[in-house]
Order: sequence, then C-alpha cells, then structure tokens
Amino acid sequence: MALCLLRKLPQLAARQHPGCLLPAMFCSTSSAGNDPDIVLSRRGCAGVIELNRPKALNALSLPMVRAMHPRLLDWEADPEVAVVLIKPAPGSGKAFCAGGDIRAIADDCVSARSAETGAGSGRAGGSLSRDFFREEYALNHAIGTYKKPYVAFIDGITMGGGVGLSVHGDYRVATERTVFAMPETNIGFFPDVGGGFFLPRLHAQIGVYLALTGHRLSGEDVKKCGIASHFVNSEQLAELEERLCGGEWLTKEGSFGTVSRLSELLQQFEARSSLDMRVPFSLNRHMADIERHFRHDTMPQVVASLSSDPSSWAAAQLETLRKMSPTSLRVTLRQLRLGMHLNLAGVLKMEYRISQRFMTNHDFVEGVRAALVERRQPVWQPASVEEVSDEAVDEYFAPLPPDRELQLDTKRV
Repeated sequence: MALCLLRKLPQLAARQHPGCLLPAMFCSTSSAGNDPDIVLSRRGCAGVIELNRPKALNALSLPMVRAMHPRLLDWEADPEVAVVLIKPAPGSGKAFCAGGDIRAIADDCVSARSAETGAGSGRAGGSLSRDFFREEYALNHAIGTYKKPYVAFIDGITMGGGVGLSVHGDYRVATERTVFAMPETNIGFFPDVGGGFFLPRLHAQIGVYLALTGHRLSGEDVKKCGIASHFVNSEQLAELEERLCGGEWLTKEGSFGTVSRLSELLQQFEARSSLDMRVPFSLNRHMADIERHFRHDTMPQVVASLSSDPSSWAAAQLETLRKMSPTSLRVTLRQLRLGMHLNLAGVLKMEYRISQRFMTNHDFVEGVRAALVERRQPVWQPASVEEVSDEAVDEYFAPLPPDRELQLDTKRV
C-alpha cells in the first residue's frame, strides 16, 4: 500500500535578490584542494547541481551551501532555465548526500567552548555552528518555495542535510540504491532541515517513528512511504537527465510546460522501472503498532506504551530508543508535534532555535565524538527520558535574542 505523498508549498511571485556573482560553471573548492565539492552548470534548459565529495559521502559543507543558494535564485529569475536538477556527481560514490558536515560543526563547538572558558567546557557554539544552520535552513526554504520545477535524483544514501536538499522540492526520484534515514537522535541532535514539517505529515505516525528510531528505508520503500515522488531504476537516470535537460516536456509554443507535463515524463520512466506497488511497504505489518505506540505526546508515554507490549518488535524498538540521546528524543517529539501546525518557514525558524541550543549542550559533541571519532557508545546526560524535565525541553524552543533569530524571506510562499 502506498502511503500519502508529500505536497509542495504553494508558489507566488519571485523575490528580489542581488545578481549572482558566480560564473556559468562554479566549482566550490574541496578541503583537499583537488576535485570540486559541488559543480553548478547549465545543460540545455536545466540548471544542474552535482554533489561531489565522495570521501565524505557528499556531506554538505558551508561553502557548498554558499555556492548553491545564489545560483538557485539566479536560475529562478532566468527565463532560459526551465527546471533545476540536483544529483550526485558521476563517480562520486554511493551517496546522494549523507548529511551535513557535523564533525566540522562539533569541532567548532569544542573550539568555541575552549575559548570561552579556557578549559573546553564552555557553553557557546562557534561562528560555524551559527552560520551553517542559518544558511542551510535558508537554502531549504528557497527549495521549498522554488518557483520552477526542482528535481532531486536521490540515488544512494540520503540522510540529514541530503534530505533537506531534496524532500522540499517538487520531485524526489528514488532508485534501488536509495537509503533514507533521519538518524540524528543517535548523535545527540534532532531531525532538522525541515524535518518538523515533512515528517509529521507522513501517513499516521510513520514520520514520528522514523525520526525517533532513525529507522532506514531502502529503494522502493522510499516511494511507498511517500518520501520520494517517483521510483526509477538507477540505470535509467542518465537518459532521464538527458530528456529533462532537452526540454521535451516544454510546450510547443516555447513557454514552460505545466508541472503535470514534467510529471508525465517522470511517470513514463517509473513505468519502465522495477517498482512493484503490489509488494507492500516493508513496515505495513507494523503500522498498527507504530500508530498505537508513537501517537503519544511525550517520550515517557511512548516508552511506557512500548514497555506494556510483550512482542519482540516492541522490545526491539525499546532497545533502539535506549541507545539514543534522551534529550534528543524528547526535543524531537515536541518538534514534530508543533511542526504539524506550522508552515515550512515557521518550522525552520523553530528548528534554528533548537539547533543553537544543541550547540551548547553535552550530548551533541559527545554523540559526534562517540560515533565518528572514538567509535564507542556515547554517554548521555541526562541518561534517561524520565530525567529530562519539561523545563529543560522548553529551553530548546525559547526565542533567541532578536539579532540571532533566523531571518527568512517569507514573501516566498
């Protein structure tokens, strides 16, 4: 059974922006100074974004964000550009984008704390942790309010920041190689980049389940869950790209075709793929359990509900949740409940506040260090969801000083 599809926010008039200063093809410099991390180019009627950090699984860095955002706005205003395509660069490995560059951000937090206290235990994030999330979320908002068709080939690992680069656009094309997850609670963070907008809008409580447990979806499941809009075999992507750039979906009069004509082209390729909608979504057999246990508004209630269930599936979910940051779990659940009633801009503003509070807590740096540096189980503080007070959770959602709040162009709706 296919679950409900995400819907893109409505679009209105183009916003004013400074002219793009980037050349026709822009390559952001890689940390190694060799191959570019991102390539932006014009191909036929398409603006094409290629992510090219294979050793980092195409993880999103601040220079990549700064290269991409102004070019997107430039293409939006260019009458010769009919569609934008984002994809992994040829030969860039097994990922579309595995997330943001969290190790660099965690290192920035540690450096800032050391400078603050002289002992590495301060409570302030650095400039990177402020700038990265502010500019990444502004990019997510631009994608979610884009006025031309935006197509993402999510071919390979798509997590965290990679989800933000794709899920808010018109079309998300999964392949048999797609692996989707929002695993942030495992590193002492939360499912940001607009996770509070799209996750609670998935069928029933499946988005809450994915956010809290970090459960991975693969291949056809990403379409059947409603995260991808289409499924196309990876071997067909080159031809699909050629036809997207060739503009066969444009009207004969030369003006841009409607969204439905581009949708028809994608549907043609999906019909040629191996997708079998008769095979149920892999979590279908657990949907009633997911709805029953993950419908609660607090983590102690979720844990109590799972604990009352004698099934092996419930026991497995409890074991998974006990590995996650208790603070992350409690903040994430509230984020999703609030996000259900906000538009994308409202969610991103809320998430920016949350992100800055995570930069000052123990669990984020501990989680990144444990997962990526020392390869060990993290030691969370507090150690259980019952120990995380409502007042502590409230602090993550409290307003920032006015000059530090996230500013978005809310005319882009």
